[in-house]
Amino acid sequence: MASIHELQPEVVWKNFYQITRHPRPSKHEEKIRKYLLDWGKEHGIETFADETGNVIMKVPATPGFENRQGVILQGHMDMVPQKNSDSSHNFLTDPIETWVDGEWLRAKGTTLGADNGLGVAMALSVLESPEVKHGPLEVLITYDEETGMTGAKLLKPGILDGDILINLDSETEGELYIGCAGGLDATASARYRRKKEPAKHQCWSLAVKGCQGGHSGMDIILCRANANKLIARILLPLLTKDEVKLIDLEGGTLRNAIPREAFASLYIPEKKVAAVQRRVAKIAAELKSEYAKTDPALEVIFEPYKEYEGETCDPQDCLYVSELSAEKFVRAILACPDGVIRMSDNVPGMVETSNNMAMVKIYRGEFFVKCLMRSSVDSAKAALADIIASVFTLAGIKTRFTGGYSGWEPNAESPILHVMKDVYNKLYGKDPAVTAIHAGLECGILSGAYPHWDMVSCGPTLLSPHSPDERAHIPSVQKVWDFLKAVLEAIPVK
Repeated sequence: MASIHELQPEVVWKNFYQITRHPRPSKHEEKIRKYLLDWGKEHGIETFADETGNVIMKVPATPGFENRQGVILQGHMDMVPQKNSDSSHNFLTDPIETWVDGEWLRAKGTTLGADNGLGVAMALSVLESPEVKHGPLEVLITYDEETGMTGAKLLKPGILDGDILINLDSETEGELYIGCAGGLDATASARYRRKKEPAKHQCWSLAVKGCQGGHSGMDIILCRANANKLIARILLPLLTKDEVKLIDLEGGTLRNAIPREAFASLYIPEKKVAAVQRRVAKIAAELKSEYAKTDPALEVIFEPYKEYEGETCDPQDCLYVSELSAEKFVRAILACPDGVIRMSDNVPGMVETSNNMAMVKIYRGEFFVKCLMRSSVDSAKAALADIIASVFTLAGIKTRFTGGYSGWEPNAESPILHVMKDVYNKLYGKDPAVTAIHAGLECGILSGAYPHWDMVSCGPTLLSPHSPDERAHIPSVQKVWDFLKAVLEAIPVK
């Protein structure tokens, strides 16, 4: 079996491998930032971190290209830390372990971090490769892109000199992106009363597992199962028809990942255990049938609660949610919009507006739901926020909105777009697709500090980013590398 060290182009995979060695979950970029700063210094490149933590590198033009327009290659250093439930991986300390699966590179039980490690690796490879001809060149590597685009938001004007920005964070080779959706976070929260463990009840565990999950922007159109929604569908009839008591509920771990798993603890009246088992089995069979195409590994596990060796039960964990609160919370979870809300009228086949009900937690007196809304239309995003707030307000739950940002408005007349289309056609004998993306890219935010930038995004093909099924298409990396080199050589004069 081949390894990452045998892949081509060698320089790109070498740099990506080194990036996988350095932990870099969002908001914990200290190790990768130090690596990037050290890398630049070791290569004799002007390298520094701005006052917020973005890493910037600058190199002069190669001989004969001094009169070309300046280019900024841009990506982000952080990654989404998702893993399978049976993985012991620690994203704060452990390197990502990769393996080659035919034409794909994968990670062992975790996200691969090709989003956006491969984009950063390509930028570094351009800087160190003598074969690449280019004008004045800068590299901008932002931080905390996945959980708030913080680095992009805090970038100051005047630090970068170029006129053209090539973002390396899109995920389909052969497509050039000139627009993206904006986003907004919603957090619904409440407190609730709890009751003592009831007599003549058994404690059971309910789990929804095996959903594919994925990127809440790129993969939302695939209509995959949301584990939070599925477990609520199971819970509602148990609470309202079988006198089941809800102890706790938790599902999803990241705002921008479609939730793959959800777990609940329940008290079941002893006399109704058999009936509840039958009801859960019936609903589970219905769910598996509904999602047979999108989530073939979906499973519902319903079993008596198990105490593991060495575990001691905290009495606080034995209290259950009052019946009125439990039903209210589960109904609110079911009512909250999720998935594709509207398709775009302007870009065929693209989602305009969506919501990812990403995280749910009912535990020790606190109710919490986290959503990430996306839309390429600001008014539609605002309307969706009102809908979500209305759902939770009717349930007596407060909602607050944070982290909003506008989308990147497409410019079909972009000069660099026409250059890149021409280069692609000459290399591969066909035109690239030109489109916008429902996921969030940093271009729209960056244009706030640098409104004169002419921007396009491109990248190799990735599947299922933001999930442990993330994989990078190896041949597409070679194509994008060859394309990027040719584009830099074709940049127009000033």
